[in-house]
Amino acid sequence: MPKSLERDLGLISVLAISIGAMIGSGIFILPAVAVGYAGPAVVLAYVLAGIVVLPAALSKSEMATAMPESGGTYIFIERGMGPLLGTVAGIGTWFSLSFKGGLALVGGVPYLLYLFDVPPTITTPLALTLAVILVLVNLLGAKQTGRVQVVIVAVMLAALGWFAVGGTPSVQPANYAGFFESGIGGILTATGLVFVSYAGVTKVASVAEEVENPERNIPLGILGSLGFTTALYALIVIVMLGVTDTSAIAASDAPMAVAAEAALGPAGVAAVVVAALLALVSTANAGILSSSRYPFAMSRDNLVPPSLGQISDRFNTPSASITLTGVVLLLLIAFVPLESIAKLASAFQILVFVLVNFAVVAFRRGSMEYEPTFEAPLYPWMQGFGVVGGLLLLTQMGTIPLLGAVLITAGSVAWYFWYARDRVEREGAAVDAVRRELGKQAVERTRTAVSPTGESYEALVAVPEDVDPSHEAALVDVAADLAAPQHGQVSVVRFDEVADQVPLEAAAEQSPADIEFEERTGTLATDVNVPVHVSEVVSHDTRHALAHHVTETGVDTLVMEREAGGLRDRLFGSDADWVLEHTDCDAVLVDDDGEGLGTVDTVAVITDEGPYDPAKIAIADAIATAHDAEVTLEYAVEEFASEEQQRTITDYHEEVAQLCSAPVRTGVVADGGTTPLESRAADVLVVSTEGQRLVADADCPALVVRPREATKPGWLGRVLERWLL
Repeated sequence: MPKSLERDLGLISVLAISIGAMIGSGIFILPAVAVGYAGPAVVLAYVLAGIVVLPAALSKSEMATAMPESGGTYIFIERGMGPLLGTVAGIGTWFSLSFKGGLALVGGVPYLLYLFDVPPTITTPLALTLAVILVLVNLLGAKQTGRVQVVIVAVMLAALGWFAVGGTPSVQPANYAGFFESGIGGILTATGLVFVSYAGVTKVASVAEEVENPERNIPLGILGSLGFTTALYALIVIVMLGVTDTSAIAASDAPMAVAAEAALGPAGVAAVVVAALLALVSTANAGILSSSRYPFAMSRDNLVPPSLGQISDRFNTPSASITLTGVVLLLLIAFVPLESIAKLASAFQILVFVLVNFAVVAFRRGSMEYEPTFEAPLYPWMQGFGVVGGLLLLTQMGTIPLLGAVLITAGSVAWYFWYARDRVEREGAAVDAVRRELGKQAVERTRTAVSPTGESYEALVAVPEDVDPSHEAALVDVAADLAAPQHGQVSVVRFDEVADQVPLEAAAEQSPADIEFEERTGTLATDVNVPVHVSEVVSHDTRHALAHHVTETGVDTLVMEREAGGLRDRLFGSDADWVLEHTDCDAVLVDDDGEGLGTVDTVAVITDEGPYDPAKIAIADAIATAHDAEVTLEYAVEEFASEEQQRTITDYHEEVAQLCSAPVRTGVVADGGTTPLESRAADVLVVSTEGQRLVADADCPALVVRPREATKPGWLGRVLERWLL
């Protein structure tokens, strides 16, 4: 019998979890670094960072109520954005938490040494020793109890509250002189640096399943804890800068202790040091515990080797994952300066929060099952603000964090394609959302092509002088079928070519063949239900004359005979190919073996690695309507197409079918790109110029369609359509 978790965490518990997860290195260490960038305006940096964190906090809380059993930022991003970005998020968050743990240890040791007269060189060895101890604790499976955590939070808040309230009378307004001297750039740089101070606000999302009345308590808990912590940080920094000189803060490795000594004396120093040590050791331990779970979770999704997901038989812990995390932590402490660790931790946290905001948009716009009990307010503007704000902060953080973010992202992408791509078959909600949006855009393009415009429509039949009369009749029939739904007309133009040595005026007189052509075409005109106009053009170069005629007259559709494609055409290109390259209108090449379309009951339309060209649908619908036939839409996909992809194509088919006048039958053919079997039983096959290879295998007349450029999506749209649809 599956077990369920009791929802017994009230609003106070939610507030305690969030506040306890946030208070740590952000206030005990980072003010000394951030003040060097923003000066006294570092207060604004803490406030801005809290504001930029808010969208991701709300977004993650929404996803947590929809997937409370999963938990973890990596899971949300992987399910929302897909395995590729899930790999980036998993590895990025793993590094971010490792950096945060290293920052806590490197920054916490100076508080311990503040009480003793020892050289600063002992800082790194002592931090390494503490790191080894904490890694061993995690390997052995010792857990921090809830009561201990409550005590740590209580001590921290008591010490910080005493400092903020007791230090206020000692504040000197003169210390805030030159508040804005650092400018916007300095404030934004400091904001990006202290961003990691608020990362713990999303901790409550991992226990969403245990929260009582989550649709109320989660947002209130997040907003309340974030607002409280932001105000507390700002007040502490105001007091810190007001009770001592800014340069003294910037020069100290234990800025809170320096400020406490100036404002509260030895007792205040002792309280702050105890609070700092408790907070920072707790943060480092939580960092090791949390970060080691990311390789563990990723191994279960086949994104990293399964060895990282193995549980130790002796200690019942993910020993390989913890050991790997410990090695990274030790290397950070030994070789990376504190400021660089802080910047890297914030940079990766910003990147992950940007992806969190994208993920909630993907879930809402996709078709995957997603039913949160709490929805982030002001969607999607809140998420957009979080994305823009996060990316803006990243650009202000300098070369090291940007380079680190780029390297880790590039390495994660490379790892995914080298190792994980062939091991996973999942798709993220974002892929499904983008796919559906592409399908909607394709439907709108088709709607424009199929629906009559009300303007004068002209189909041009281009006839060379040596055309077979039977082909000529087939071309006129096709053009008439296309013009009829648009209430348009057909123009039949015969192009006569004479040698360069012959003056065009000398060839203007009609020959018996010309008279026969006009009589024959006049007879054809009586058999169709649209106006037919006949004319002739004499030139020294037929294809140039045809291209010029199309451009000058602005015809809507060009109908030509499809050439056989002999050796010369394969080597140098056919005249028809040249005309298509030098004109921009819908074009139809008719391949009918000289027998015309004949009896038509089924018109088959086949895709070419993406949605149907609107022109193909419009032409197939016109032909089928004229012959009281049925249109068959055949969508060829790869053999391992996902269920989401096939569901999207089914919905796309239904919308396209509603646009057609003729009856429509649809099907998805998962054959990896070979010719679908249904098309072989069709009476007319409609393909694009890219799909002409299918004509050779067809036992029926074929219409090769080249749509005009304006009806095609941009290059990015075409790439996405081929990839996703």
